[in-house]
Amino acid sequence: MNLKISPTANIKAPIHKDMQDFDLYFRNALKSKIRLLDIINRYIIKRKGKEIRPILVFLSAKLLGKVNPSTFTAAALTQLLHTATLIHDDVVDEAYERRGFFSINGLWKSKAAVLVGDYLLSKGLLIALENKEYNQLQVVSNAVREMSEGELLQMEKSRKLDITEAVYFDIIYKKTASLIASCTELGAVSVGACENDQQKLRLFGQYLGIAFQMKDDLFDYEKQGNIGKPTGNDIKEKKLTLPLIYVLKKISEKEKRWAIRIIRKHNKNPEKVAQLIHFVKENGGIEYTRNKMLEYKNKAIEMLDEFTESDVKLALLNLVDYTISRNK
Repeated sequence: MNLKISPTANIKAPIHKDMQDFDLYFRNALKSKIRLLDIINRYIIKRKGKEIRPILVFLSAKLLGKVNPSTFTAAALTQLLHTATLIHDDVVDEAYERRGFFSINGLWKSKAAVLVGDYLLSKGLLIALENKEYNQLQVVSNAVREMSEGELLQMEKSRKLDITEAVYFDIIYKKTASLIASCTELGAVSVGACENDQQKLRLFGQYLGIAFQMKDDLFDYEKQGNIGKPTGNDIKEKKLTLPLIYVLKKISEKEKRWAIRIIRKHNKNPEKVAQLIHFVKENGGIEYTRNKMLEYKNKAIEMLDEFTESDVKLALLNLVDYTISRNK
């Protein structure tokens, strides 16, 4: 009999007990006397995914000190915020599935989904307030602001289709990397690490988050297993990501007009979208993006080189590798 081993099993090894305790902590945090809310929360817990953000909080804390109640608060705060944003994203994108399962709005409609997302966000903020974790609130509030700015900037650029590489990196920092950077910073904050180490871990999280988002963007051009969204979805939503941005910069004006016409006028046509995906591959967009992703992977590793060798550091290095090698 073949046992399927989780790809994050080795990553979790140094914090195995902490993650078990966190599971109970998180379940208790989501309990509600309102039956509908309790049912939805239990559904969320059953499909909580890989828990990368809490893992980052605990590993970052353990790299520099001893896990404590402040660490649990930080892990819950970031996981609740992340879950809330996923629920809201599915409503905005009218997505009725997430990673092979029905989304909250797919089962309970958009109104309930928006309210549940709001509830989870407020729950996270209240947990921090109840534990007087004001520094954590400052870090996470900045992340919420940046995530909102990133989504709105991408929306604006999707309408104009004038995104540059510099703007792309600004968007993915705000949308994805800002929260991941908050996780690693909060882990350090929770154990009373010095300001210098806090900032080193924040930079580590920032580089990791940028590489993470580029890997997600590559999925849009690659036919793989259950990756949570259909191939070509970004093009259908008129989102210009790095593979396409790079190609648009290097091709002729005639080819550029052809590509832009597909994005503007034929973005819902599977055949036309497939043609554009093939064109991007043929013109080096995938290779360029992979190389950039590896640059940020190496930057993340360089930040970890500042810290003493340990099983926790090794787990973080394994997490960096997992980020760019995952298939969903």
